[in-house]
Amino acid sequence: MWWSNRGKCRDHLSIPNLITLGRVIIIPIIFWLLVSGQTRGAFLLFVLAGISDAVDGWLAKRWNMQTELGAYLDPMADKLLIVSIYVALGVAGELPSWLVIAVVSRDILIVLGVLLCWIIGRPVEIQPHLVSKANTASQLLLAALVLADEGFGLNLDGLRIVLIGVTAVLTASSLAVYVRAWVVHVAGGDR
Repeated sequence: MWWSNRGKCRDHLSIPNLITLGRVIIIPIIFWLLVSGQTRGAFLLFVLAGISDAVDGWLAKRWNMQTELGAYLDPMADKLLIVSIYVALGVAGELPSWLVIAVVSRDILIVLGVLLCWIIGRPVEIQPHLVSKANTASQLLLAALVLADEGFGLNLDGLRIVLIGVTAVLTASSLAVYVRAWVVHVAGGDR
């Protein structure tokens, strides 16, 4: 069994990976808070998730606790958080449906591309591009802004519109970068 394999167990159950798993566990709670109209609570847990993301990344790098599991788990936790929040905010009418569809579709296409590479025997190493990092930051910032605006009545409509535009452009740009990289990888041009 996986837990009887001493070295591997220690690698997989690193403190950063446990923190990331904690973040995954609170995602359904954030989603439930959003769909039940408790935006302040959702905002506070969203902030906690963001802090945990920074802490697990810092710990992994600072104390050389990076693992292969963490390389997959951390971005998957980020995607789950973003997708669940965007879907809930889209259903509530706080974000435009077209943006929610773009954000969710981009993440689904990236995950399907990685899975397809595994299936065809050409596994891909996950390396986030600069535009993808900017996209994730924009998506998270927009989600935080909408949650704070709705939870605390800050009246940030103008800033929300600007961030929706920035997020849309970065989401499309990021998808284009990943599609190009995927095509090159599958064609064998990255060997």
